[in-house]
Amino acid sequence: MKSLAWPLFRITEQAALAAWPQTGCGDKNKIDGLAVSAMRSALNDIAIRGRIVIGEGEIDHAPMLWIGEEVGSGSGPEVDIAVDPIEGTRMVAMGQSNALAVMAFAPRGSLLHAPDMYMKKLVVNRQAKGVINLAHPLADNLRHVAKALGKPLERLRMATLDKPRLQPAIAEATQLGVKVFALPDGDVAASVLACLQDNPYDLMYTIGGAPEGVISACAVKALGGDMQAELIDFCEAKGDTAEHRLIAARERQRCAEMGVEVNRVYALDELVAGNNVLFSATGVTGGDLVNGIQQVAKGVRTQTLLIGGADRTCNIIDSLHSW
Repeated sequence: MKSLAWPLFRITEQAALAAWPQTGCGDKNKIDGLAVSAMRSALNDIAIRGRIVIGEGEIDHAPMLWIGEEVGSGSGPEVDIAVDPIEGTRMVAMGQSNALAVMAFAPRGSLLHAPDMYMKKLVVNRQAKGVINLAHPLADNLRHVAKALGKPLERLRMATLDKPRLQPAIAEATQLGVKVFALPDGDVAASVLACLQDNPYDLMYTIGGAPEGVISACAVKALGGDMQAELIDFCEAKGDTAEHRLIAARERQRCAEMGVEVNRVYALDELVAGNNVLFSATGVTGGDLVNGIQQVAKGVRTQTLLIGGADRTCNIIDSLHSW
């Protein structure tokens, strides 16, 4: 997998460069489509036998790299691919911060193969490894993480998303005195930040997309952190209506076809088997994890975070692209 680090970095870089000129255009699907086209073209130029095991787009009918799609030149290693061409298409569309082009590689059979649906996620760093249990109430997990980190609950910092579905969790945490950082979007970045040495967050808890969850799990695994996740259906995430029940029924059928279970807690080793993973995230708009694309006199600058699980490396790559 180490030989694929440079090609992977170039793929997320090309996707970010394709989407960035449309920052502020107001059209999420246009941005996603540009990133998808750039990723697909770059993937098909490299010597892999790749398979998209989890991708983005089914929930909101956006352009996507299809789950099960075969990519690559058809020669070379067999690779599982988890992808979110642009994590934060709304943020790019509205000219907001923290949008990324993200992708992860792992040997064939290593990554959870699941539909694009909602996923509950809990991420902690290496100091709190082994103390979380997503089947237990959030308050219990917060107490266990605080104890493992040797700090009172009042000093614990939890990242989450500022969504209606997460208001009960935010209230539960704040009632305990936990400091909550509710982000508009971007749980991949929050998951990675929670696992870095100089981390602004002690844990990340959210209900977001399954593709972002599997991609995050690759980074968490490589950084030595811990994570648990649970697939939840559309009704549980968005409310019980007749329309939502139809969506939820289709999701459960697809889960059965793929051999995964709804409302089952998956440990990190079940999300990502082994440590031989690669994770790449290129900034589109400026953010906390990496810088966004910046126009300079003779072109543009990009910044990419490239994480390798096999050798436990974490690299920040700054590139200048001349027009």
